[in-house]
Amino acid sequence: SLNTAVIHIRSVSEIKKISKACQIVKETLEMVEDLISPGVTTLELDSEAEKFIISKGAKPGFKGLYGFPATLCVSINDEVVHGIPKDRVLKDGEIISVDVGSIVDGYYGDHAKSFTVGQVEAERKKLMDVTRECLTLAIEQAVPGNRIGDISDAVQVKAESNGYGVVRELVGHGIGTKLHEEPQIPNFGKPGTGPIIKTGMCFAIEPMINMGKPEVYTKKDGWTVCTKDGLPSAHFEHTITITETGAKILTI
Repeated sequence: SLNTAVIHIRSVSEIKKISKACQIVKETLEMVEDLISPGVTTLELDSEAEKFIISKGAKPGFKGLYGFPATLCVSINDEVVHGIPKDRVLKDGEIISVDVGSIVDGYYGDHAKSFTVGQVEAERKKLMDVTRECLTLAIEQAVPGNRIGDISDAVQVKAESNGYGVVRELVGHGIGTKLHEEPQIPNFGKPGTGPIIKTGMCFAIEPMINMGKPEVYTKKDGWTVCTKDGLPSAHFEHTITITETGAKILTI
């Protein structure tokens, strides 16, 4: 079973398909961002996102995967990831993380961002800014010859130096013909450890950073992951491919 940890090197034509799926999720989140405001329900966001992805000739990447019931994962405040859209109304001052996938010709794109609803306090904005910066620093480490641990360490150092908690239970991942492929890409770890990064690999890197402690639990719905201390969490994710000169972000 040595093959279980195979990390795919994707061809130019495969990366084109992944890139197309990534452009669709990028546009989906831009559309969703325009809709986010106090009074809107998370189900309304989900419905619009599903229509949009289908209109582009793609398929929602999450709906039905592992039994997930929706197109978007929508996670509010202390919800970290995997929140299920419902008739929950967005309120002023909340932060909302939206994660979306699409499939084009059998290849996945995956992208997430955190957004503000109305006027949000500075402490929450800072959490979002630092999490976004964690992602930027992680992507800078995604160069040929580096190791996965270099990506993990970049996120952890930035987050923890700001007093934030790095979620341990959920990780970034390889991406291609499956949403989740090898390697796992934790948001904590030691530099110089883990698999070697090579040209043609495709990764979804996704810091999930808590304002307070790193511990999380899953709600009774079996999906929604929340912070144990009830403090807010932020989540940003890009799909990238590794080129000879470094990472190319496919979801921008």
